[in-house]
Amino acid sequence: MDAVSTLSDWAGGTLVVQDSCEVVETELLVADSFLLSGGRVLALPLHRSRFVESAREQGWRDRADLDRFWEAAIASLPRDGDWFPRLELVRQRDALRLRARLRPAPELHREVVVATAADDPRRTPHLKGPDIDRLSVLRQRAQRKGAQEAVILDEGFVSDGATTALLWWRGETLFAPPLSLARVDSVAARTVRGIAAALGVVVDEEEASPAQLDGVVLWAVNALHGIRAVTRWVDGPRLAQDPARTDAWRARFTTLARPLPASPTPER
Repeated sequence: MDAVSTLSDWAGGTLVVQDSCEVVETELLVADSFLLSGGRVLALPLHRSRFVESAREQGWRDRADLDRFWEAAIASLPRDGDWFPRLELVRQRDALRLRARLRPAPELHREVVVATAADDPRRTPHLKGPDIDRLSVLRQRAQRKGAQEAVILDEGFVSDGATTALLWWRGETLFAPPLSLARVDSVAARTVRGIAAALGVVVDEEEASPAQLDGVVLWAVNALHGIRAVTRWVDGPRLAQDPARTDAWRARFTTLARPLPASPTPER
C-alpha cells in the first residue's frame, strides 16, 4: 500500500485528522520538518526548540500547550517507512491553529545544482515557514535555468538557499554565512558544525559574494537530504569537489539520527 499524507489539527488537547477534501484558506506562520526514516530522526530536540521559539514569536503564548502538541505529534508518527513530517502554526479564520502534517519522504539526492536568485522575496527570512510559497517560486525559476536550488543574496553576499543552508570549505576551514545576514538558523547546518567541533575542524563565518566562492567546495545542507555536494553553479563561480570528505561527513551526519521517543502504551 502506498504511503498516504495526512493532516491533523490540534483541538481540545488532541490531534484530530482532517478531511482531505476540505479546503480552508490558511496563512502559514511557522513550519518545521525533518526526515524520519525507520523511526529515526536527526537533531529532534533542535527542531523542537526552533519550532517552539518561532511559534511563540508568531503569537502562540501558551508554552505548555506547545509542548503538549509537540509530544502528541511525535507520538503519532510511524516507526517504520520513510517520512517527511511537518509541524505547523497557521492562521485560519483569524485564529491561530497548530497542525501536524505527515508526508511520505520524497526521493533523496546526494548532489545539487544551484543558481543565483534574481531577488529576495522573503518577508521574515529568520523564520522557517512564512515564506515557503515565495521560496518555492525562487526554486521554480532556478529549475528553468537547469538548477534544483536557488541561492539567495543579502546585499550581494550569499546568505541562504531556498530550501538549504550553504557551507563551504577553504582548505581545512569550514565557512558559513554570518547570522547577521538574512537567513534561517538551520538545524542541519548546526549539526554539521557540531561534527566539525567533534573533529577539531575550524569553523568560521564569512561574508562572500558568489564570485568570491570561486574554487571552493560548496555544500547545501538541510534536514531532508543531509549534506549535498553542489556540483555546479549556473552562470556562477567554478566549484571544486571533494568526494572523499563529502562522503565521510555525510556518513557521520547520518549516524547521528536517533530513535523517536517510545510511543505511549495504550490504556486497556
